[in-house]
Amino acid sequence: MAVPKKKTSKSKRNQRHATWKAKATVAAEKALSIGKSILTGRAQGFVYPTDEVDEADD
Repeated sequence: MAVPKKKTSKSKRNQRHATWKAKATVAAEKALSIGKSILTGRAQGFVYPTDEVDEADD
């Protein structure tokens, strides 16, 4: 397994952590937006499963 040659600085570690946290915030906002558009019926180009029951199986 690869081992770093030098210790990572606190600023670099904090920068990486901030980027990671920011990605989570963006993903949460996007999910909320998609959910709202589905509930209002304005979703376009988003495919999601429906609760239709297949009558052929019976």
